[in-house]
Amino acid sequence: MTRRYAIYYAPPTGSALAEVGADLLGRDPETGEARPQPRLDGIDPDRFHAITEDPRHYGFHATLKAPFALAEGVTGEALHAAAEAFAAGRAPAAGPALALASIGGFLALVPSAAAPEVHALADACVETFDRFRAPLTAAELERRRRSPLTPAQDRHLERWGYPYVFDEFRFHMTLTARLTDKAEHERVHAALVERTAPVCVDPLRIDAIAVYEQDDRQSPFRITGRYKLTGAPA
Repeated sequence: MTRRYAIYYAPPTGSALAEVGADLLGRDPETGEARPQPRLDGIDPDRFHAITEDPRHYGFHATLKAPFALAEGVTGEALHAAAEAFAAGRAPAAGPALALASIGGFLALVPSAAAPEVHALADACVETFDRFRAPLTAAELERRRRSPLTPAQDRHLERWGYPYVFDEFRFHMTLTARLTDKAEHERVHAALVERTAPVCVDPLRIDAIAVYEQDDRQSPFRITGRYKLTGAPA
């Protein structure tokens, strides 16, 4: 059994964004409790439950440092302490309002325009927390490479344990699996545009980072620590 950790953005507890995400995915990553998913016009409830299975497993979030096992000799307590120290020295990151978009067939909430402060926060998380990460095994590398990667993405995978960092990073909060059927994609997109519209108005503000954990790969991720970004602006 290998416990894994991740550094994610999780919307503030009880915020409209957190509630919408937990409702749509059918699970609250804070409490671990299942939630009844809303019925969406034109979408079979069982099918919607199926296409949200993968993001439900990870919990509603945006990746800052992708899931990793701890390096030898490193403890979870040390990671949490480092996350707290990092947050104390880092200012909140501002960005534009979110918008629903398709990323390779996945539907996700993404910034509606460039978000350099958010990008810089993610870059800093990738670098700062890499010392806690165990190297990927040969099997993990092989699994990642089953999806086509560019040479740059493969170099990131080798160095940082994840291909979509730095120049390949895109902030996103995933809501579905990849939808390959065009008609279904359009139906789900239309339903989610309506459902997420209320949280796609105000500018994005990331004022905390969260540590997520899972007991093993079959277990869902849970939030086990939130750390406020309280540093002074640069």
